[in-house]
Amino acid sequence: MDLTTVATITPAHTRADLAALGPAIVPLAGGSELFADPRIHLTGLVDLQTMLWPPLTVSADGLEIAATCTLADLAALPTQPGWAAHPVFHQACTALFGSFKVWNVATVGGNLCTSLPAGPMICLTAALDAQLLIWRADGSDHWMPAVDFVTGNTTNVLAPGDVLRSIHVPASTLEARTAYRKIALSPLGRSGAVLIGRLDVDGVFVLTVTGGTVRPVQLRYPAVPDAVDLAADIAAIDAWFSDAHGAADWRRAVSGLLGEEIRQELAGPRNEAGNDQGGSRA
Repeated sequence: MDLTTVATITPAHTRADLAALGPAIVPLAGGSELFADPRIHLTGLVDLQTMLWPPLTVSADGLEIAATCTLADLAALPTQPGWAAHPVFHQACTALFGSFKVWNVATVGGNLCTSLPAGPMICLTAALDAQLLIWRADGSDHWMPAVDFVTGNTTNVLAPGDVLRSIHVPASTLEARTAYRKIALSPLGRSGAVLIGRLDVDGVFVLTVTGGTVRPVQLRYPAVPDAVDLAADIAAIDAWFSDAHGAADWRRAVSGLLGEEIRQELAGPRNEAGNDQGGSRA
């Protein structure tokens, strides 16, 4: 869709170029969502792709994902020794139904900043206890947990002029076993629920529930919980919502079923592929 009120697109090359951002001038990364609807309040865009941030950087501390990294790049991320969580990167990308054209344009940061409940990068980064680096409009840097970034349906902590710079996934969670589940009302429909479970090396069990909730909800246990406790905790979540892609009571019910599947998967032995392989349902 044409943004008919936008008069300027400014390529950013340094952080100083981001000073132009504000309520009517916003960042442009992939643009797959930005150009999807009319934005009559916008007068300008600042292109982040010209910053030329490396999409993926592997270090001893973990993985840094640039906000401008595309889903195609993330899905093709090569594994590293000891990365039991590696399959979940591609799995989470498959929750965003789109052609190869979309995968080659849509960005990890854009998916987070759009902050739709069904955003799979929200679930992925929260599930892996990622830390987000935000460049504040005042020139300061702010680190925060990914699980706290989204505050509601299409809302997040960013203020006008702020930019999500990168996502850091710690080495400790990359070594964890993971299990992924996604469900939708139709084969090509928006996700009704997206859940990722994680079993850390020290036995800590973490279940991240998204898709059916207006914000990520994380349930954390010192060990794999029993079925009764997990079911009760999922049912007690107070952030369920209804829309055309699923009613709140359906989202709660299917999340309980998927959460139990994840619990059983991670309570069992590690499979031959080196990780637990979840799937999608419609």
